[in-house]
Amino acid sequence: MVSAGSSAPQHPFGAGDAQEIERHKRLAARAAAELVQDGMLVGLGTGSTVAYLLEALGERERELGEARFAATSPATERTAQALGLEVRELDELGKLDLAIDGADQVDPQGWLIKGGGAAHTREKIVAASARRFVVIVSAEKLVGALTPPVPLELISFGVQSTLRRLEHAQLRAEHAASAGSERVQRSPDGGLIADYLGPVGDPRELAVSLSTTLGVIEHGLFAPEMVSLILSGSENGVESRPGAKAETP
Repeated sequence: MVSAGSSAPQHPFGAGDAQEIERHKRLAARAAAELVQDGMLVGLGTGSTVAYLLEALGERERELGEARFAATSPATERTAQALGLEVRELDELGKLDLAIDGADQVDPQGWLIKGGGAAHTREKIVAASARRFVVIVSAEKLVGALTPPVPLELISFGVQSTLRRLEHAQLRAEHAASAGSERVQRSPDGGLIADYLGPVGDPRELAVSLSTTLGVIEHGLFAPEMVSLILSGSENGVESRPGAKAETP
């Protein structure tokens, strides 16, 4: 079975609320952009909040000088290059000074759900490659407890067997069905995108369960120890909250 739409939680915001959320995203993104300095090696995430980050970095393109960037998706790469930022392959850059990305949900312990944009495997690789990983969100992404869906990337071989093992998962449609057929959303590397819709409970236990399920390439649960800093934008400005990750050499 294929489920339609993004994995990000849906909220019944009005037009005014939506405008405020966009403003809050921009506040968090611009605060994170100030962390990027000349000569840094920086990982760039994917999604609507990162779009504001790219905008802010593009405005500072000249002062960033020798800064180089690794993108987590083709869309991010195209936008960054159009703004004059120098994008390289992650393997070419090696250890990053900083990675910046958004999140679909952030709980009080610092657990994240990511993957609304279907790039969570690349995002996790980039985050793990950085000395500091900074998360940028609008305040409504801060939740009391994580709730489904949790994005998954699955190998296409035997995918129905994988879904049966997962029990509470559905493949995600890239768009509404047309001409009587549905197209499953894929990651930038060709994996099938699904959403785990069962109870989250203890995120660490679920992360282990998903990671050890044959056929699962990666899941969208990011542990607190991956995160260095959380910047959340709200009507009161930008709140800075430390993560559990210590800066690595």
